Amino acid sequence: MKHLRIWSVLLCLSLVFACMKSDDTPSEQAIKSANLLAIGQSANDILSNDTFTKLKIEIAYVTGFRPTRAAIIVLENYLKIYTFKEDIEIVFKELPSPGKETLTLEEIADLETENRSVYNDGETLGIYIYFTDAPSASDDGGATLGAVYRNTTMVVYQPTVRRIAVRNLIRESVVETATIKHEFGHLLGLVDLGSPPVNAHEDAESENHCNIPGCLMGAELQFSRIGKSSNFVEQKDEPKSGCSFSEKSLLKILKSSTSKSLNNTTTLDDECILDLKSNGGR
Repeated sequence: MKHLRIWSVLLCLSLVFACMKSDDTPSEQAIKSANLLAIGQSANDILSNDTFTKLKIEIAYVTGFRPTRAAIIVLENYLKIYTFKEDIEIVFKELPSPGKETLTLEEIADLETENRSVYNDGETLGIYIYFTDAPSASDDGGATLGAVYRNTTMVVYQPTVRRIAVRNLIRESVVETATIKHEFGHLLGLVDLGSPPVNAHEDAESENHCNIPGCLMGAELQFSRIGKSSNFVEQKDEPKSGCSFSEKSLLKILKSSTSKSLNNTTTLDDECILDLKSNGGR
């Protein structure tokens, strides 16, 4: 009888500790939720070191569609120029093909849910970039190179990047760089998408893009609208956050660059830089 009472006490204690552990441990969904917000909502967190001191970027790519080493080096330099993040870790994940001729953003979001492994963790902010093996399903005579659809997520349509590069005799890394830097500009809150403009410079006809000629975030690139209220998590219809621009437009901005080095093929104008500084950037 005495042994029975001891075992009963131990069982009760184990149940109590189990409940405490369960209550104290955040759910997997709660951990991921901070990375599933609207575009631009993590702009200050990426720019400043107030909450997160490290960036960990997971670059997922379909076999055979890995981004060039040069473009990734430029991305890291780009972030160190405009943000206070000195500790930047980039990890690669090779993935099998989803077997699609084209991809919608919903399908890309499903693939992210299935494959993404890097999320915010302590003082580390997680970013996810997916390089596809299929073009965007939203292409209609245009060329969608990339899109952002959440606060820490980006997609690059690598077959389209390569097609434009080959057709126009441009290095693949240059087209990748232009796409990645523009899309990351939106994750940094440009234009009026999480980093409020210090001075008005948003294009009247192309929301969330800059009206200053030659700017990386410029409307002359014919990027499609994102919309200030865009939030993929809450949208029921297909999100319209893809950035589509013509080959002619890409050539135009590359020709306007004063330097043909990879780091300077596309640059932010002074107003966009001022907005980033005002929101915690370097």
